[in-house]
Amino acid sequence: MLYYLFDYLNNEFNFPGAGMFQYISFRAALAIILSLTISMVYGKNLIAKLRRMQVEDEIRDLGLAGEKQKSGTPTMGGIIILAAILIPTLLFARINNVYIILALIATVWLGAVGFLDDYIKVFKKNKEGLAGRFKIAGQIGLGIIVATTLYFNEHVKTKEFFKSTNVSNEYIQENNLKPVVVDGELMYSKDEKATTTTIPFFKSTEFDYKDLLKFLGDGFEKYNYIIFLLVVTFIVIAVSNGANITDGLDGLAAGTSAIIGTVLGILAYVSGNFVFSDYLNIMYIPHLGEMVVFAGAFVGACVGFLWYNAFPAQVFMGDTGSLSLGGIIATFAIMVRKELLIPILCGIFLVEILSVVLQVYFFKYRKRKHGIEYARSNRLFKMSPLHHHYQKIGYHESKIVTRFWIIGIMLAIVTILTMKVR
Repeated sequence: MLYYLFDYLNNEFNFPGAGMFQYISFRAALAIILSLTISMVYGKNLIAKLRRMQVEDEIRDLGLAGEKQKSGTPTMGGIIILAAILIPTLLFARINNVYIILALIATVWLGAVGFLDDYIKVFKKNKEGLAGRFKIAGQIGLGIIVATTLYFNEHVKTKEFFKSTNVSNEYIQENNLKPVVVDGELMYSKDEKATTTTIPFFKSTEFDYKDLLKFLGDGFEKYNYIIFLLVVTFIVIAVSNGANITDGLDGLAAGTSAIIGTVLGILAYVSGNFVFSDYLNIMYIPHLGEMVVFAGAFVGACVGFLWYNAFPAQVFMGDTGSLSLGGIIATFAIMVRKELLIPILCGIFLVEILSVVLQVYFFKYRKRKHGIEYARSNRLFKMSPLHHHYQKIGYHESKIVTRFWIIGIMLAIVTILTMKVR
């Protein structure tokens, strides 16, 4: 909102300093500062209110060190994260931007699903919370919104540039190329409406999902939306559940999400800037640079939440926070056309969710082969998710979290390197 106000003041009155709001980097910096402020200032008041309302997390007896000390800690702290994301974005971003609108929808949508789950656990005293099928339905709903918007919205396009010396007049006319001046050089551009994504580590870096349907023969393109919808929905479900499972130790989910959000912000900046995208030979996506402002608010919210969530936690984010963080990350990665990098960038989420899947699979397998007692005494992990396994073998909670953060930073660096290592 403030972008439009200062744009008006700059154009009509040449108001001193108003032109600064034209710069994405300036607005992203303001978003970070405001989100940190909201998290730390508003967070303190919200925690006090949650305590008065006795909105406490019920700690299950899992035989882990430090469980008793966590009893009575307020939950639903994800409200702090949501506020610290939404308010700066609404103030500093261009809210008519399709990517910003989609990011806001993802934040509110899964935030609402998580809030309902926490509400049932806390106020209805139902330990199971929202039934799993309803959580999945909410995630599928977001997947449908994201896929449909990115597929059909006319403002969601990639742009390809050609040097004037490299194209003939016939090619320009046949492909309806438009002339544009970039850094004083005449070039021609072509907008493409495609479900294209980036393949890491390969020289030919782009892949269109419709190519998966070539085996259907002529006319396979008409089914492109279906395959894109399935891929997007799977990613949303996987990443949001991965973030939800990772939220089991103080500061683990928030810190990991901040690292991931930083990388996504960098990817959005270079992908939304023609000069950088051309230099790095990556896909140029018009208008995506505005997502840097959202990324700033996202990272600021996660880091600010750590002020109260770092060990020993004064508040837990609950599903209100973890589901929304995962949904935001999934949506962001798909928008920036880097969803195939998720196994690397979100490696912590991946190993956490895989540890649960493998634990269940091997338990059932050994139970079937050798009986229940053998299966119980020979589990793959001492406990799942993986962070609880390390607790069981004697590592302190803060050491586990710090080491997971370090691994997350390493994975983030590898993700950034994929832009050059091909």
